[in-house]
Amino acid sequence: MESLALLSLLAFLPILTIGVLMVGFRWPARDGMAVGFVVTAVVAWLVWDVEPIAIAASVIEGLGISLDILYIVFGALLLLATLNASGAMSSIRAGFTRISPDRRVQAVIIAWLFGSFIEGASGFGTPAAVAAPLLLALGFPAMAAVMCGLIIQSTPVTFGALGTPIIIGVNRGLSGTAAEDAIVAGGGTLEGYLGEVALTAASVHGIVGMLVPLFMVSLLTRFFGPNKRFSEGLAIWPFALFAAAAMIGPYWLTAWLLGPEFPSLFGGLIGLAIVITATRKGFLQPDEPWQFAPRETWLDNWMGDLSPDDAAPRQIIGTARAWAPYGVLAAILIVTRVPELGIQSALQGVNPTWSDIFGQGLNAGFQFLYLPGFVFLLAVLVSYPLHRMRGSEIALAWRTAGRQIVKAAPAMLIAVPLVRIFINSGTDFSTGELASMPLTLAEGAATAVGSAWPLVAPVVGALGAFAAGSNTISNIMFSQFQFATAEGIGIATVPVVAAQAVGGAAGNMLTVHNVVAAAATVGLVGREGDLMRKVAIPCGYYLLAAGTVTYLVVWGLGANTGTVALALLLVTAALLLLAAARERRRPVDTTSPSAVEPAARDTEPS
Repeated sequence: MESLALLSLLAFLPILTIGVLMVGFRWPARDGMAVGFVVTAVVAWLVWDVEPIAIAASVIEGLGISLDILYIVFGALLLLATLNASGAMSSIRAGFTRISPDRRVQAVIIAWLFGSFIEGASGFGTPAAVAAPLLLALGFPAMAAVMCGLIIQSTPVTFGALGTPIIIGVNRGLSGTAAEDAIVAGGGTLEGYLGEVALTAASVHGIVGMLVPLFMVSLLTRFFGPNKRFSEGLAIWPFALFAAAAMIGPYWLTAWLLGPEFPSLFGGLIGLAIVITATRKGFLQPDEPWQFAPRETWLDNWMGDLSPDDAAPRQIIGTARAWAPYGVLAAILIVTRVPELGIQSALQGVNPTWSDIFGQGLNAGFQFLYLPGFVFLLAVLVSYPLHRMRGSEIALAWRTAGRQIVKAAPAMLIAVPLVRIFINSGTDFSTGELASMPLTLAEGAATAVGSAWPLVAPVVGALGAFAAGSNTISNIMFSQFQFATAEGIGIATVPVVAAQAVGGAAGNMLTVHNVVAAAATVGLVGREGDLMRKVAIPCGYYLLAAGTVTYLVVWGLGANTGTVALALLLVTAALLLLAAARERRRPVDTTSPSAVEPAARDTEPS
């Protein structure tokens, strides 16, 4: 079978299967991933000639990674359940209400700013696992909470976990390859090249990411507002842009001055301080706070198995003491992620590992002291004496978290092994001569678009993240390919490799195990397809905008594809503004679903 087009189609078949079943037919992740797993294994075996023993080894490797993810999710669930049981979450809710009662403002502060800070410290999908339960506890619908947590898994991700997607991902993708030889032959160094890639990626993110908070609140009001109007989100555009700039300004300056380790961490932390201070003083705050409709009018598929405890708490906990576990969480994440302190290497050294699984060169380890799950558990332990919890409250928290993780586990235990088979389909694991399925997909795309590749480069990064569940892994898989493709069409390589890193970050919004994990933290298991349909909108914007910026950086304005894409973005923005203006002139529909009796509410309008 020599046809690149046919091979690319077959390589895309597992992703297509998952997308159609979960997004199109709204299957729960457990069922959609199970079918996708079978399709992936069959294609790998029959078309890519991957040996059954290698498929089995990939499954074991994937199960090991699944254990890591479930460990993190369980920690997030347990922390939320603990704070609910102690009464601390009641104080946190009251504190946010004092900052601003407006749900749009709360979403920006928690998801965009606090989430960016947590991404910078930890990565691993931790921001959604932190932000979604916190938003749920504040009174957001479960699906709205997860949607907000996933949308911000974009701008900060390239520099998440102290720059791991660049320092490890792009670095390992290029080091020891012909790409590194070309960099050195041109008088440069790989370290210097990584710095250029980081700054270029920060610049693209800075342009595209300015609209992420506005996108988030507009989708929040459109999908979950009592009037189903995105114009109600657009109404706070001054505040949303201010919050975006408060994070992106220090983010870009950090990338320029310090490199890839700290942009998201410093950007989120500095932005959080600026925006909370400004919000307390009423700066750019709406005249009328925006709220969700009463809970009894919410659509059934908005809500999961968890809900905030509205009962009066047993005790009143001060705001600072209530927030202390999150402070502990952030502090430990930072301390354990700075290599110079020496703690990181010590914790990573505790790593029970199954090495060379079935003789295939694959490993499955469990760094249980280094993973964020352990940090969540430490924050939980701090909560017990700090919040003077009773034994019955502690037991209730563990039972609640245990029930939720059991529901989330099946989908995760299928999804990650599927991904490892997909990635481990190259010549190292087969008797054939085909490049792995991800690389075949990328080669097919490059052949199809030619000189327009800068426009498509972020999409390849996103596909890699969607498949691998990680921006870092996507960069390892595709950085050399992106470099070689740029050289092949005679353009600068730095913008294209940076576009890979940006696209890989945006792809985290739709990464299946991120969606499954975040949904699990709010008891929304089985609704992953609905979530992906919503998050696909900002993900599509991010990839098109990032590709357009990259194309214009490479080729400039003119009679070309990039200019057409820019015009398309501007026309779309103009149409949205016109639609918002029409919405504002239209009277509120009192027969909207939010006003329908609960018994009649079983579906959500498109």
